[in-house]
Amino acid sequence: MARILLKGSERAAVPGARVVGPANPSERFEVSVLVRRRGLQAMQARVASLAAGKRVGYLSKQDFARDHGADPADVARVRTFAQAQGLSVVQEHAARRTVILSGTVGEFTAAFGIQLHHMSHAGGTYRGRTGGIYLPAEWDGVVEAILGLDNRPQARPHFRSRRPLGNIFRHAVAPVSFTPPEVASLYGYPSGTGAGQCVGLIELGGGYRPADLNTYFSGLDVTAPTVTAVSVDHSTNSPTGDGDGPDGEVMLDIEVVGSIAPGARIAVYFAPNTDAGFLDAITTAIHDTTNDPSVLSISWGGAESTWTSQAMTAMDEAFQAAATMGITICVAAGDGGSSDGVSGGGDHVDFPASSPHVLACGGTNLTANQTQITSESVWNDGASGGATGGGISSFFALPAWQNGLSALTTEGASVALTMRGVPDVAGDADPETGYEVRVDGTDTVIGGTSAVAPLWAALLARINASSGKTAGFVNPLLYPDAQACRDVTQGNNGEYTAKPGWDACTGLGSPNGSVLARLL
Repeated sequence: MARILLKGSERAAVPGARVVGPANPSERFEVSVLVRRRGLQAMQARVASLAAGKRVGYLSKQDFARDHGADPADVARVRTFAQAQGLSVVQEHAARRTVILSGTVGEFTAAFGIQLHHMSHAGGTYRGRTGGIYLPAEWDGVVEAILGLDNRPQARPHFRSRRPLGNIFRHAVAPVSFTPPEVASLYGYPSGTGAGQCVGLIELGGGYRPADLNTYFSGLDVTAPTVTAVSVDHSTNSPTGDGDGPDGEVMLDIEVVGSIAPGARIAVYFAPNTDAGFLDAITTAIHDTTNDPSVLSISWGGAESTWTSQAMTAMDEAFQAAATMGITICVAAGDGGSSDGVSGGGDHVDFPASSPHVLACGGTNLTANQTQITSESVWNDGASGGATGGGISSFFALPAWQNGLSALTTEGASVALTMRGVPDVAGDADPETGYEVRVDGTDTVIGGTSAVAPLWAALLARINASSGKTAGFVNPLLYPDAQACRDVTQGNNGEYTAKPGWDACTGLGSPNGSVLARLL
């Protein structure tokens, strides 16, 4: 059978990983196959209009599926090949352009010309591959990505628990904490509850306990929101009991959104922490006609260097689809500073925050009295703590709405943006000025840019509810309006420093809620 290389599928091993042995040939698992979309040029034109700030009409999910879903003939090609290779078709979804196949290691290695190994590294073990994926020649131009052959953990949650009080803190003042509604009030959020909206949360592990949520919201004297767990790729709401693990992320996201926008329904999409699981969760949420979220909050990610280009392209295409349907995507920019936690030096930005079709959310340290903000600076706890992610993408092109901007280094050099700059906006993220939450039966304080994505998502839910329309792709609207965000001009995240206007630490700044409500 003639084969071709699937462009962008090349994988490297996790740094420090070693091959333990070949993967078990009888191990069974599932793989997501992404086929091309119909009406590509028309969709790209619509996205370009949105990027130029034009408020073109949004597509319904039904219209999008009809005009830009998968061609049935392409799905049939995948089905026919799969059956010939002994693979089972588990699911076909035209709007998501996804065919999920089930098979064994032996069947998938034969089908796609790869070798799968049992790999071991400092963080654990995984089923891995190196090099590219090879497709049957007749799939050339038809299949855009094949994800899930390699099941290494793809992302990490971007939250930071407050360190014990016995530690040495960077700030001269004692640490403080806020409830999410207090943060919303300090940022001037418009009144409202988000009634009639649905906020989707993407979670790659962990879970929540309804009893904890009821206790938390009751303590805030807030009506508990309706929370629905949605299973993706067989993952479920599965609390681990470890507050410093993924439960902390899940509970933080729900409690921030639910306490600020208690009238909004919350749909939590649980998926495996793999490239396939991450993409499937996002496309499931975007095309969910039952819960129909108008805003998605994503607080998981990893440095661009840890992703394959096929995965980043596929996910960015999903975000473009969301833009055409009026869905806003808020994504945490990461907690590892300008290096994004990558060892060996160099600057890195976090993906999916680096996609130009999401609202990338950086972090600040917030100081306030009872009624107003007294100061705000870049969140950076030094080498032993965390710092807001931010910098310049090495993968995504410069979006039109960032033309003419520059980043300022801590050495004082001005670097003109030639690629996508991160983040777009910011909000309170320092654990020393963090959020009062409840996780696995314990009241605690959490920070990180993980808190900023749901903070912005809750704001957009309030705005959508009061305006009666969805804000959609907001980036091109925010950049021309200097009053829409509170400019943060003090501090750095390692390589980059804050300055007036956009910077690679806090973007345009933290939310100016009342102005944003009028703008959107």
